[in-house]
Amino acid sequence: MSYDYVQVERRGPVMMIGINRPEKANALNLQAFRELSSAYAELDADDSVRVGVLHGIGRHFTAGMDLREVAPEVSRGNSLLAPGGMHPWQVEGQRLSKPLIAAVHGKCLTLGIELVLAADIAVCAASSTFAQLEPQVGLFPFGGVTVRLPQRAGWGNAMRWLLTCEEYDAQEAYRIGLVQEVVDDGDHLTRAMQLADKIARQAPLAIEALLENSRRALRDGEAAAELEMPRLAQQTFGSEDGQAGIDSFREPGGAPVFVGR
Repeated sequence: MSYDYVQVERRGPVMMIGINRPEKANALNLQAFRELSSAYAELDADDSVRVGVLHGIGRHFTAGMDLREVAPEVSRGNSLLAPGGMHPWQVEGQRLSKPLIAAVHGKCLTLGIELVLAADIAVCAASSTFAQLEPQVGLFPFGGVTVRLPQRAGWGNAMRWLLTCEEYDAQEAYRIGLVQEVVDDGDHLTRAMQLADKIARQAPLAIEALLENSRRALRDGEAAAELEMPRLAQQTFGSEDGQAGIDSFREPGGAPVFVGR
């Protein structure tokens, strides 16, 4: 599929999704948001792809939403999604069935932070900066940060940055758990691709089950997740990939070949 404001590139089992509106600090206007939602759906539906990497093209990751275009749609209750698209912040509807890594550099503002929190792993360049600015302009940050950041960072850490609208740096983002690695400037995308390649070598059914169970625990609590464990174990142990993995223990030095069944 061809996009104007999103760049999609496949590198083997990894799909790179680049926000591509650099002249506007990668702020998402309505078309860019809808293209991003379509790219997420493309990632989820492509059986040849096992991992996604989200990044920004140009000097910044993203300045969030272009409020001049998007705010009127939100205030009227209109959907921002493209037909058949997936919500990039996954506040509503289906979540990605595949792991997503965010590679952050430059500015990561407002709903850009929601994108990072909705990813499974985030890597950022050392000079990256972050800020949640909606209260400063009388708006509500509607992409899930009010739920996800307190869960991730703890109440006080989350409120420190959500309520003040102050900017913070990469080391603070790492300290509060918003990102999982800080790397040298220019290395954020390389490191994200290294992690994606490692994940892509794992058994896709096992990765999908792991994500499903971990997300259930966050959403519904530990007891609900524990109830699912026997089903997921039986599902993976009885799969072709599970058998390939077990067989590899019987043949030292033989790497299993995973086919996703």
